[in-house]
Amino acid sequence: MNEHKKIQLKDYRPFEFIVDHTDLIFDIRDDHTRVTSKLKMRKDPAWSDETTPLVLNKGKFDIISVVAGDMVLLPGEYKCDDETFTLAATPDVFELEITNILKPDENTALEGLYRSGTILCTQCEAQGFRNITPYPDRPDVMAPFTCTIIADKTRYPVLLSNGNPIKSGDLDNNRHFAVWEDPFKKPCYLFALVAGDLAVLKDRFSTASGRDVALKIYSEKENISLCSHAMTSLKQAMAWDEKRFGREYDLDLYQIVAINDFNAGAMENKGLNIFNAKYVLADPQTATDDDFMGIQGVIAHEYFHNWTGNRITLKNWFQLSLKEGLTVFRDQEFSSDMNSRPVKRISNVKNLMAAQFPEDCGPMTHPVRPDSYIKMDNFYTMTVYEKGAEVIRMIYQLLGQDLFRKGMDLYFEKFDGMAVTLEDFVGVMAEVSGRNLDQFFLWYTQSGTPAVSMTRQYDQKTGTLSLTFTQATTPDRNQSEKKTFHIPIRISLINKAGETVTQDDLYELTTETETFKFENVPADTYPSVFREFTAPVRLTTDFSDQDLAFLMAKDTDPFNQWRAAQTLFINEIKNLVASTQTPKPMTISSGLIDAFSLALADKDQDRAFLAKALSLPLETEIKDHFEIIDVEAIHQARTFLKHTLAEKLTSELKAVYELCGSADPDDISGAAMADRSLKNLCLSYLGCLADKDIQALVEKQFESAGNMTDEFAAFKILSHTNPALRDNACRAFYEKWQARTLVIDKWFSVQAQSSLEDTLDQVKKLAAHKDFTMANPNKVRALIFAFAMANPMHFHRADGQGYEFVAERILTLDKINHQTAARLCACFNLWKRYDKSRQTMMKKQLEIMAGQKELSRNLYEIVSRALE
Repeated sequence: MNEHKKIQLKDYRPFEFIVDHTDLIFDIRDDHTRVTSKLKMRKDPAWSDETTPLVLNKGKFDIISVVAGDMVLLPGEYKCDDETFTLAATPDVFELEITNILKPDENTALEGLYRSGTILCTQCEAQGFRNITPYPDRPDVMAPFTCTIIADKTRYPVLLSNGNPIKSGDLDNNRHFAVWEDPFKKPCYLFALVAGDLAVLKDRFSTASGRDVALKIYSEKENISLCSHAMTSLKQAMAWDEKRFGREYDLDLYQIVAINDFNAGAMENKGLNIFNAKYVLADPQTATDDDFMGIQGVIAHEYFHNWTGNRITLKNWFQLSLKEGLTVFRDQEFSSDMNSRPVKRISNVKNLMAAQFPEDCGPMTHPVRPDSYIKMDNFYTMTVYEKGAEVIRMIYQLLGQDLFRKGMDLYFEKFDGMAVTLEDFVGVMAEVSGRNLDQFFLWYTQSGTPAVSMTRQYDQKTGTLSLTFTQATTPDRNQSEKKTFHIPIRISLINKAGETVTQDDLYELTTETETFKFENVPADTYPSVFREFTAPVRLTTDFSDQDLAFLMAKDTDPFNQWRAAQTLFINEIKNLVASTQTPKPMTISSGLIDAFSLALADKDQDRAFLAKALSLPLETEIKDHFEIIDVEAIHQARTFLKHTLAEKLTSELKAVYELCGSADPDDISGAAMADRSLKNLCLSYLGCLADKDIQALVEKQFESAGNMTDEFAAFKILSHTNPALRDNACRAFYEKWQARTLVIDKWFSVQAQSSLEDTLDQVKKLAAHKDFTMANPNKVRALIFAFAMANPMHFHRADGQGYEFVAERILTLDKINHQTAARLCACFNLWKRYDKSRQTMMKKQLEIMAGQKELSRNLYEIVSRALE
């Protein structure tokens, strides 16, 4: 395994040259694209002198000409390899023209310019622009861009780039051209180009100041009817950002393009967002309610980047959370205002706990602002995005809504058009609030999830309730000693009747241990702490299961109701796991069954919330509560718990299923989605019972469902029932939806996550299916990721075959798409937390990968860290 150099935050220095303008010409031909870049440049006197060479980033392509000023340079007059282009000397002010040849059809990494079906498109974040033309490929080099695209008019009738169209026309030989100009300075990672035969959905938006903005969403012609929800979501986001943050859109045109082959969810290129089709295309027949919610959130996220990421960008890639964490916070707030705020908060925290908390205690643990990286793509992580959003939310909590908005206004005023740092952002928040946020900044520079414990003490004589909080963060590879965090804690007190005794107030834990006292409160008072999840910490309390059952029913904060329910489930599963490891028979406490029954019978409760509260934690979430992960015991315990609840509460579950079954299948309102979520949760419990009537009920829903949400829910249940039912359902689902690639991704995913014994054999067969390809990230995520990340029983098979299968796919994928390969390799990150036999087998696969002669830098970084 070749070693690769680390890029260090401490080594950052500005680029030695200034790019005053970038002019690009793309001449698209059948088997290649000729790219000409014309750069107007000058030396930055603060960082260069007469001896400073010009060094540009460069990918693996051939340069056919270089013109500096008016001189054509010979190959010996410049240096280039697969990573850099260098001119040993330049004048203070000069123009540089470079022409090179690209082969987008051969670009399987999906970075730079590549082909997705019949469409040519670009993806330049984080460091993909260097694969288009030699350039200072870094976010702090900003310039206005013009882009000319020339192509065959029949194959590529639509030619798009950033900004505004300023000229277009026909050329000889059935060719045509379009010229685009972006009036705002931008870093090259925000450049975008799309060329193809696309249909368009058009609409308009009138801004608060009265400007008329043209909105266009492009897709392949057969999918254009599926873009309406995305357009509605875009208009909602534009109106919301004006109201909540005072941010108007700044161009006269906003465009979105749906692409089938894309490494991520979407990209916020200025004025021309390129999206994974998964986050654009939807109707009730082909998309689930979760898909509709996902589209709404991602559309908003990329739109919000126009200000938090584009107008104000990053000084260097270490500051990535400055745009991503802040924009995730903004899209979470938008989705909360558009839907149920408590349910959205629960969903966000559940995601954080399931994926980011384990990341914090694994080999890839890093601060929200990393200190170093080998390949920046590997740091588009849950820590940067989701934990970064929680850090912003803590600032919001500490300052309050009005001061936070004032800080945001100042941020936009001071730094518009600039590349800045996290210190700049936190600095404006400190400035408007008059608060010292130095200790708080540790959330950006220190890795790990703080563990916070809470204990209670009640003085009968004085009626004083004392809550003592203690924080500790485990040392890791980043810091051998951890400093104390500044942790906001929102607290309210609740009496036996479920009434609030004290005002919902914010307290601040800034030392290792601190006690907060509440006087003149009744003895039977319950504290509701970390309401709305005010900080990303692991919380332990002295609550008994009886206390938790009370809080599940009576807490006035829906998030804490959910957390109490989930804690009850985890406690029960821990007891069941202990039982599987001894001759003791498995039993479930009557208190849990009673609490579940009472919640299910609460007709006044939000049904979407109930569906969240009564959902069992997944096995992938449960594992995080064990130091040594016993795969079989966790699976056995959860299965037993689910089956017992279903068996004891069959009539109640059937009643709620029937009660929630009347929603219009085409209705995607919050109320209809809530009904479906609770109905399908009840069906999932019932579906684990070996009962012919229930089996018939599941099959009936699968066959007659009026939307994908209900059909997919039943399909998942059938995939776990028995091989015959699974095979019949898979055959029927495929025959119905084989023409819809995004629906077939669901088909792959369901089979990959089946609990049936032959699942690995089925996944191997599916990897050879005609509709599966390793070149498409969505397909890989649907099948290989789903198996490795979401099916612990079969990925962690005792014979190690699951590890072998996935490791082989990772190495194959690394030669096709190194970003996707590295992300898939994360399934091995926690290998040290399994039993000795599994540790040995997982380590062996990591060592096999490490022994390969040519690993990509992406995969090298993941494997080498895992083996440290």
